[in-house]
Amino acid sequence: MGEQLSGMKRTHMCGELTLEDVGKSVIVMGWVQRRRDLGGLIFLELRDRTGLIQIVCSEQLSKEAFDKAQHVRNEYVLAAAGEVVRRSDENINPNLETGNIEIYVSEFKILSKAETPPFMVEDRNNVSEAIRLKYRYLDLRRPSMQKILMTRYRITRIVRDFLDKNGFIDIETPLLIKSTPEGARDYLVPSRVQPGKFFALPQSPQIFKQLLMISGFDRYYQIAKCLRDEDLRADRQPEFTQIDMEMSFVEEDDVIALNEKMIARIFKEILDIDLEVPFKRISWQEAMNRFGSDKPDMRFGMELKDLSSIFADSDFKVFKDAVQNGGSVRGINVKGAASMPRRQLDELVEYVKTYKAKGLVWIQMLDDGPRSQISKFLKDDEMTQVVNVMEAEKGDLILIVADKNNMVVYDALGHLRLEMGKRYNLIDESKYEFLWVVDFPLLEYSEEEKRFVAMHHPFTAPKDEDIEMLDKDPGRVRAKAYDIVLNGLEIGGGSIRIHDTELQKKMFKVLGFTDEDAEARFGFLLNAFKYGAPPHGGIAYGLDRLTMILTGTDNIRDVIAFPKTQNACDLMSDSPSEVSKEQLDELHIKVNL
Repeated sequence: MGEQLSGMKRTHMCGELTLEDVGKSVIVMGWVQRRRDLGGLIFLELRDRTGLIQIVCSEQLSKEAFDKAQHVRNEYVLAAAGEVVRRSDENINPNLETGNIEIYVSEFKILSKAETPPFMVEDRNNVSEAIRLKYRYLDLRRPSMQKILMTRYRITRIVRDFLDKNGFIDIETPLLIKSTPEGARDYLVPSRVQPGKFFALPQSPQIFKQLLMISGFDRYYQIAKCLRDEDLRADRQPEFTQIDMEMSFVEEDDVIALNEKMIARIFKEILDIDLEVPFKRISWQEAMNRFGSDKPDMRFGMELKDLSSIFADSDFKVFKDAVQNGGSVRGINVKGAASMPRRQLDELVEYVKTYKAKGLVWIQMLDDGPRSQISKFLKDDEMTQVVNVMEAEKGDLILIVADKNNMVVYDALGHLRLEMGKRYNLIDESKYEFLWVVDFPLLEYSEEEKRFVAMHHPFTAPKDEDIEMLDKDPGRVRAKAYDIVLNGLEIGGGSIRIHDTELQKKMFKVLGFTDEDAEARFGFLLNAFKYGAPPHGGIAYGLDRLTMILTGTDNIRDVIAFPKTQNACDLMSDSPSEVSKEQLDELHIKVNL
């Protein structure tokens, strides 16, 4: 049974003690990292969230403390009182922040015993992620994990301080809301008091923050939980956190300028990096044409080149058909990669097929001229033009994708560009390249649903000069939308919102909603518009993704205290789980498997 504190109060954190504390009587508390027994001396490394300190139990100094230390094992929880002593030069531990001091223990309490943990609580372990997640409370004791979560806290503190100084008010919005499915699937919560009816968990606070603008709060923010029932991947979780904000009486430039200052402040305080503002801006169309992505990684070149005009009347039917059916032929030049073996080239062909491309054409720039699997189908002048447009030299490798759907070409080549950048070490991992992507299409056509859908959400305002095209050519309408991209990751996105009732109704009509559909889903927002809505806009950042970048991890589960696996399970608490028949009966629910 563990001892009680009995009035013993911690005076210092383990990792905060320095040479300036030599001679002081201190009390430290924490977990045992390791134990060494040298006969008359027992050395214990004590760990808390600030770091490690070595404590020394001596038979001569305190027989009682020494006897207790005989029974201590890893992860026992201790309280130790004693004097801070400078280590002799030969005993200094350069691998420890506090390696030039130690504590000679005069009083010692074992507050809690511990079983042998399933893995060593240290950064140098290769335990599987499944085991780490099952014993998350142990995993979170590791210094690297604690550093990540403390950095996350610092980011939110900086954000709160910045927004507070810029006139923003932190307002909470509901977690039980009306289901308004648009995008990912909602998580549904059955109502016990209204049988057969359901709440939804919010995919974002979008509608409520617009209502707060209509309510006259002008500047709102929230560190908000968002929940989406969607397929997961390395940088996605079913519940995640947004830095959410909204502003009234603003245009795009106002939102962008304020957010550049906030991001610059975060990077200065967290990484001591001075960012150059304003950040670059390019249109969505330029981003797609140059990089095949609306979140391009700007740390290296290898830009896409349009080869369509070369093949508009070509004898090579694959390329000609793509161009004549409204698509395109585009390529990238991988400098110095001409010697890539045929086996690897074939692997690249399969790689682009995962992005719906039907194939990949390669041209190797060899000593005796260009060589390709389609050389016999191309005229000499066509090959020459391709080489010229691609600015290819001896030793280069040209990779080409063609399709009647431009988005397939962009997607395949955009991912191939990133893959080649990684393979050939073209990406400077020490750089932080920010970019605003603006002028997104307002709508995109869904072949599955045979209708236009909102590229962002149905409340995004169209560009003023494009409004007249909503009726006759909605696919060409651009949005007052903006994404902030860092090193090929979208870290935030937002837009200026529609604040006019008639324009919002027209938007719903273009999206295929009947008046009844719009009223059923968004009636409370439309009603609010009737009573005077200011021009407003905002942005939301993925706090988890931003923390990933600032802490140098590529796994979103590392930056969330208690995350879910890729099949949306919590291995530690064993959820989701079955519930009792009584609970289901109360909710008037029958499970039909």
